[in-house]
This record gives sequence, C-alpha cells and structure tokens, in this order.
Amino acid sequence: MIFSLQVMEIIGLSIQVSTIAVLFGMLVGIPCGAFLGLYSFPGKRFIVILLFTLMGLPPVLIGVIVYMALSKYGLLGFFQLLFTPEAMIIAQTILVTPIITGLTMSAVQARERTYWETAKSLGATPLQLVWTILKEARGGIWSGISTAYGRAISEVGAVMLVGGNIEHETRVMTTAIILETRKGNFDIALQIGAILLLISFIFNSFLVAGALQNLNDGRRKT
Repeated sequence: MIFSLQVMEIIGLSIQVSTIAVLFGMLVGIPCGAFLGLYSFPGKRFIVILLFTLMGLPPVLIGVIVYMALSKYGLLGFFQLLFTPEAMIIAQTILVTPIITGLTMSAVQARERTYWETAKSLGATPLQLVWTILKEARGGIWSGISTAYGRAISEVGAVMLVGGNIEHETRVMTTAIILETRKGNFDIALQIGAILLLISFIFNSFLVAGALQNLNDGRRKT
C-alpha cells in the first residue's frame, strides 16, 4: 500500500509538471510558430536556424543553464526555486517551446500557400486569414504538442539537475526509474516505466483520434 501511494504521488507530479510546461509552451510556441509560418521579415532565416538548433538542444544543457540561473548566486536566485517543481516546469518549458514553435511553423507553412489566396479572394480580414490557416493546420499543430508532451514527460537530465529527485517533493517517473534501477529494484523500475509508456499511449491516442476526426471533417467539406 505504501508503494502504491508513492507511485501515485510520483505519477501525479510527473503529469502535473509536464502538462503545465506544455501549456506554457503552447502559449508562446503556437503564436510564434504561426507568425514565422505566415510572414517574412528581415532576419527570419537566422531566427529559423536558431529555432531548429534549440529544438535539438540537449536537455542536460538546459538543466545546467536553469540550475545556474536559479542557484543561490544566480540571476534568479532570489526566487529560491531551485529543487522545486517550479524549477522543473521552467526547464521543461524551455525544452518544449522550440519544439511546439518549430512544428507549428512547419504546419502553417504547409497550409499557407493553399489557403491564403483562397481566403483572401473571399474577402477575409487579416485576422480571419490567420484563424483559417490555423484551423486547417491544427492537425500538424497537435502533432507538435504531442511530440512536446512526450519529450517533456520522458525527460530526465534537466529535471534531475534542477529538481534534485527529492522524495515527496520533486521525484518524477523518469528519476524514480533511475533511482530504483541503481538500488537493484528492477521490478519497480519496470512497473514505473510501463506506467510511463501507458500514459504516453493514452495521450497520443486522444491526439490521433482528434487528427483523424479533423481529416474526416476535411474530406466531408470537399
């Protein structure tokens, strides 16, 4: 019973941290990705190159940067967030935001050429043009969100550094798997790993179902 309560606590924190981080990433990434996908401006090429570089940024490097910023003598040290769930959310938000931004940009660019002129010829306002393209690109955007969520909930390096893997406070599924493996408790590590896979499967099942529904709706319109 004690083990079950501990596992539920770990699962709950994992879902909480990853979900909040992805929500923050969506708030920043979707508007930025849409803007990059729809508009051209000086310096855009450099920004896109930088964005793709950040999409492949090693999580442990993000952890080091956040650790330094939140440490006692760091730029944000006065917030005293190091080794807290908030620090883990910050690290995961930095990790997933470029992914959501980049995949949103790609999804919007794929639809922009097809729908921009059509919507414009029908007298749509600039805001209506953007909204129309975002609606048509929502399948690709949801795929980006799915990718980001999977990256967040399975991440270990950054959350280990800034969270400290503290029992009852910052221990999540990935760090618990490492701890139990080091202790030789392979059965517990495998059980937590199976739960992690199940959560990812359930989350992606909802997204795939939504994408298929969007595809069917688009076919009916045509």
